[in-house]
Amino acid sequence: MKCISLFSGAGGLDVGATAAGAKIIRAVEFDADAAQTLRLNFHEGTVIEHADIATLKFEHHRDEADELIVIGGPPCQPFSKNGYWVKNQNRLVEADPRNMLSQFLRVVAEAKPKGFMLENVESMRHPTNKQALDAFVTAAESLGYTCTVTLANAADYGVPQKRKRVFIFGTRGKAKIPHPKPLRSSDPDDGLPPHLGVKDFLKPFASSRFFEPSELVNGGTYEHELQSVPPGRNYMALDELANYSGRTFRRGGRFWNFLFKLHPDEPSITIAAQPGPWVGPFHWNNRRLRAPEAAAIQTFPKDYKFYGNRRSVQKQIGNAVPCLLGEAMVKHLIEHV
Repeated sequence: MKCISLFSGAGGLDVGATAAGAKIIRAVEFDADAAQTLRLNFHEGTVIEHADIATLKFEHHRDEADELIVIGGPPCQPFSKNGYWVKNQNRLVEADPRNMLSQFLRVVAEAKPKGFMLENVESMRHPTNKQALDAFVTAAESLGYTCTVTLANAADYGVPQKRKRVFIFGTRGKAKIPHPKPLRSSDPDDGLPPHLGVKDFLKPFASSRFFEPSELVNGGTYEHELQSVPPGRNYMALDELANYSGRTFRRGGRFWNFLFKLHPDEPSITIAAQPGPWVGPFHWNNRRLRAPEAAAIQTFPKDYKFYGNRRSVQKQIGNAVPCLLGEAMVKHLIEHV
């Protein structure tokens, strides 16, 4: 199955699609560093375009439409949970220039692929954003596609990270495809293997060879508080500790990932694209994560190359679809188109 990748970012979904048996023939990404990351990792047979998707055409792909799928994760800022700090009437999701759902649909309309898969944040299903979600499905159906909207947790598919994402599957002229089945579970009664902890994923990057100056918290504002947080907990654990002499914080007064520390035997919380200086996950050794560690939690291959400065690389990693989650979702699409 040939595949067009839109809003490709650093290529997490593309890596997954390739592992699922698809061939990425065209990848489009607006960010220059992310486009260069794609060039470092995808070579023969893949056309990588650093461009505004609105300037590109896709009609010529109709010649291969019966063996073609379109995948992508349009910018999710309009649907981010952080947006809920703003009054709903001021958010105007439909008018947000970062909302690229219409461009995704335009590509589908022009290329007429056998199927498509759109990925976005969990809060796309929130009542505040339901109108945009429903409008997308209605428009896709008007193009002749039957849609399935599903919520998937990356940890259920072998990713050592609790990261929920919405996937919209579309199949041309076919019956509605089923929801993908989890491969792992946190509930022993489900009869599935348990979720994976981060320990084995981070182990290859534990040596001093991977040291980054930015990982140090020495002398930082909340160094003492971070050191006191137990693994697998966040700032709210501080007021439960016996003989603790540092600061505590009002419950609910901070983002949930404030001072969150990884537990080696548990999945990580979501890797953020632009974390604040005291936003986790932190390593259980009381330091910030190294870039290859964050990439490992996103299940990028160990030899995957990222282009750009440290801040840019963090953004690329945090914005990516975990590769194993992408593999499971694209495989599910391919099996049902």
